[in-house]
Amino acid sequence: MKAIESYTKYFLAHREVTLELVKKIEQENYSYQPTPTSMTAEKLVAHMAVSFYSFVSVVKGGDASTMRQSINRSDSNLYDFAKDLTNQTVEIIQSLTEEELNTIIDLTNSLGIKVKGSRLLQIAMDHEIHHKGSLFVYVREMGHTDLPMFVSKG
Repeated sequence: MKAIESYTKYFLAHREVTLELVKKIEQENYSYQPTPTSMTAEKLVAHMAVSFYSFVSVVKGGDASTMRQSINRSDSNLYDFAKDLTNQTVEIIQSLTEEELNTIIDLTNSLGIKVKGSRLLQIAMDHEIHHKGSLFVYVREMGHTDLPMFVSKG
């Protein structure tokens, strides 16, 4: 399905940049947070990876109860965790059907809305982009100045 190919490419154009940023975060900086109320770098990256995976899993299964699932990170390497979850996310995206994209999903308990699967994919992408902007700030404040463009050239 052409829409899924296009969406996968769009997702990866952003996620590849996220992964480049994650690769720059040294383990001693996993607990870095720009303000006391900010997520730590580790929590932000895990939140991004798990949230996107959760969003597409909801679209795939049509079941909003999986939205708040937790995924335990047994690997101490944040990049490997994010990369692995990215690969799993791509597999789910590529398996989506037209029917799943058009299914109305009731997210009133978590987001206060009912949306088509395709709209939830857009919400997932908007969420990714929002947090990726924050991640740029984190990595820059860690002292990195050689940063990727906002979107990969593919």
